[in-house]
Amino acid sequence: MTTAPAPAGWRFKQPSVIPGFGLTLGFSLAYLTLIILIPLSGLVWRSAALGWTDFWAIAADRRTINALEISFGTAFIAAGVNVVFGTIVAWVLVRYRFPGRRIVDAMVDLPFALPTAVAGIALTTLYAPNGWIGKLLMPLGIKVAYTPLGIVIALVFIGLPFVVRTVQPIMEELDKEVEEAAATLGANRFQIITRILFPGLAPAIITGFSLAFARGVGEYGSVIFIAGNLPFKSEIAPLLIVIRLEEYNYPAATAIAAIMLALSFLMLLVVNLAQSWSRKRYG
Repeated sequence: MTTAPAPAGWRFKQPSVIPGFGLTLGFSLAYLTLIILIPLSGLVWRSAALGWTDFWAIAADRRTINALEISFGTAFIAAGVNVVFGTIVAWVLVRYRFPGRRIVDAMVDLPFALPTAVAGIALTTLYAPNGWIGKLLMPLGIKVAYTPLGIVIALVFIGLPFVVRTVQPIMEELDKEVEEAAATLGANRFQIITRILFPGLAPAIITGFSLAFARGVGEYGSVIFIAGNLPFKSEIAPLLIVIRLEEYNYPAATAIAAIMLALSFLMLLVVNLAQSWSRKRYG
């Protein structure tokens, strides 16, 4: 007489034909702890040592608030611009064949390989009042260099590849026959974009936006040259942290860094919630 096997309980490790779960999990946890958790914990601990009164005094300082507004505001605008034009660039590279396409595709990755300081110097040379582009904009009353607009342009430059490389693989997997079927059924181009293409691209677009935004918030090298670094006008939060460190004001530097960390986590939480919503809505 045979007895039925007892139902299996919950297991931390699911059965797998691939060995090495314990080793790889331990390495992953150790790596994350050493590289991410310990530095962030040290930052939070050093900020907590200030006390609530001192921490709030640093956070409520007008210069700190203005630097945070410039950093997060320009990063948000640049990420939004990259979403629009990055999606268009990905569409052109995927759907069209033209001479020099591979060169254009390779140029998209240029901000990844180019040192950020070199990018900042090049952009400043172009958009300064006496630069090639800047001197054409000055008669129109548009000043780019040494203003928040210059910061946005620098962040657009370094953030564009994040959107293109995130959207491009998903766009390559979209079936053209579905678009053709929708067109034969009477759908116009706007309906095809909003009801056929956008649902499949929405998670990738949101991911590209979050990557570009996260890169823009912490960007330093390409911004300090074109920003002008004027307090209350074009000073970014990472630069203010460096200034406080050079003044040996470590509590203020860690407090500003902790505020940036908290705001970044909050923004990424909102982005992840938007991604989850788009997946549930569009599949």
